[in-house]
Amino acid sequence: MDIQFFGANCVTLSYQGVRVVVDDNLADLGAKSITKNGDVALFTGIHGEPKAETKLTIDSPGEFEVGSFSITGIPAQAHIDDQSKLAATMYRIEAGDIKLLVTGHIYPKLSDNQLEAIGMTELVIIPVGGSGYTLDPVGALDVIKSIEPKIVIPTHYGDKSLQYPVPQLSLEEALKGLAMEPAETLNKLKLKPGELSESLKLIVLEKS
Repeated sequence: MDIQFFGANCVTLSYQGVRVVVDDNLADLGAKSITKNGDVALFTGIHGEPKAETKLTIDSPGEFEVGSFSITGIPAQAHIDDQSKLAATMYRIEAGDIKLLVTGHIYPKLSDNQLEAIGMTELVIIPVGGSGYTLDPVGALDVIKSIEPKIVIPTHYGDKSLQYPVPQLSLEEALKGLAMEPAETLNKLKLKPGELSESLKLIVLEKS
């Protein structure tokens, strides 16, 4: 599986000819949408219409199969909502024996039911920009500790090229709060099951 980062909370996951695009809200932030015709679009929260003819758009809990991808949407409390609402969706994604979780802008305290649905997960993609808009480093660390992945990819941190509704922590500030040093900085992560390390490591993806 290949993973690329395009700014904000937007990443792509590519495997065996299928490309999954997560949270392509870039057009709302003053950038260009990266969704192409035939992509699978995933949204963890409120979103506009995809800017292309997608193969499938997923924005709610449920179980979905697309090509070699198995996607499970898990209901979650959005970061700014109260406990009575489950307006956000986390996604557990499996492909080629790789299991990962995309959290989106969630409240950091996960329930036992959510943790059971997440199960064993090798990689978590998680926002860290904070400022009341999304998870800050403390909240992100709570999620990471509860899931115990092998790889963490941070997203949604300060970016001068994007017009965030609320200023976000810089990557340097966020990593300081996480107390984690990047093991690698890559343009693209090519992930293979046999190459996963036993200890937790943080990988920074450069914006494509």
